[in-house]
Amino acid sequence: MTDTLFATLFQELENFVLIDPHSHINPHSAASKNLADLLGYHYYTELAHSAGLPKDQIEGPEITPKEKVGRLVEKLADLDNTIQVSWLIEMCREFFGFQEDRLTPENWEPLYDNAEQKMAQPDWEDQVLRHSKIEQVFLTNDFDDPLEGFDTNRYIPCLRTDDLVFHFVKKGVRERLAKATGIEAVDAVTLRSAISKLFAHFTAKGARACAISLPPTFHPAKVDPGAASQVIKHAVKGQRLTNSEQELLSAHIFWILAEHCAEHSLPFDLMIGVNRRVYESGVYQGQDLYDTRVSLIQYKEVFNAFPQVTFPVSVLTHMSNQELVSYSWIFPNVVANGHWWYSNTPTYIELDTRSRLEAIPRNKLIGYYSDMYKLEFALPKFRMYRRILARVLAEDFVRRRGWTEDQALQLGRQVLRGNVEQIFKMPSSK
Repeated sequence: MTDTLFATLFQELENFVLIDPHSHINPHSAASKNLADLLGYHYYTELAHSAGLPKDQIEGPEITPKEKVGRLVEKLADLDNTIQVSWLIEMCREFFGFQEDRLTPENWEPLYDNAEQKMAQPDWEDQVLRHSKIEQVFLTNDFDDPLEGFDTNRYIPCLRTDDLVFHFVKKGVRERLAKATGIEAVDAVTLRSAISKLFAHFTAKGARACAISLPPTFHPAKVDPGAASQVIKHAVKGQRLTNSEQELLSAHIFWILAEHCAEHSLPFDLMIGVNRRVYESGVYQGQDLYDTRVSLIQYKEVFNAFPQVTFPVSVLTHMSNQELVSYSWIFPNVVANGHWWYSNTPTYIELDTRSRLEAIPRNKLIGYYSDMYKLEFALPKFRMYRRILARVLAEDFVRRRGWTEDQALQLGRQVLRGNVEQIFKMPSSK
């Protein structure tokens, strides 16, 4: 019964057209142009490097896209146990008619040529979205992005603020801010004015969220504007900030962002726990790792200070999930958001999904986001999650609790799409 029930629920969940609430898509080049765009995803390059492929064989400037694919394919036999390679095979089957169960040095070139030909079709982007059943995709936009030249109804702007909070001391960041806003941020007052301009620009272009990735040591707190102004003046003069000054400045800018999220009714996505450049010799985007020192207790002040701001929170590890569950259980403005990065494997997703569905109000769960860089990844990533969700609904809700299939599907739709619409205040719904 359970296998049949799972199959029924999975098929129904597959029929839902979704909104992807977090990605790294470039809306000017959203879909892939060749297999190198797929195999160049950091999951494959970092796994291949970890399995023994030298970095210069992956990232050398003279390497052509086809050469890069050939070199990475040579390592796939060592990686075929991973969920990431299963995504790759699923994409090749669904989009390019690939019939085999392994991508090997003997069969990859015909696939490469066929894929390149299909990806050259003028409506390829539309084909991918339609086949993946994705209607809208949230972006990750630099704070100085003009947000022009793409359909903001399909690709939803999101103000990413890492550079402002952690790299304001860099002259290049301050110059970008001045160019984007027309305001030289030289003290707390002018910095606030510049950030106000950014929020006005983004909301006018249809932005539905502000977002930031945060290290495990970060501790947001309200800072005296006078003290912040002194640090800002030091930074503008090119003086090297002490660690405590940098922490004060980052906390101050973060707090201003939260205030503007409150003013503009924008959710503030917090992606908590990443340490940058842990493995300094790693491939591009394959250097960052998590740290178990992180705790959501560090965010209690901001959660308490801004009850009107919704904070969709992502944590980097399964170990942090129980804390996120408890905070989402207690704080009305904390939402459990997706399965980020190192938690984005089926074992962790299933455990985390079970605990979230058991303990958090159903209107406070954002089931999944792709975190993708190319559109083709939406299909295998969301399908992976739909399979897991179908299994949890079948086993935990229908079989154990006696829910009807319709009740389980209503919960599935809410977790997959309904809460995205409600939490991010999407203007239209299907």
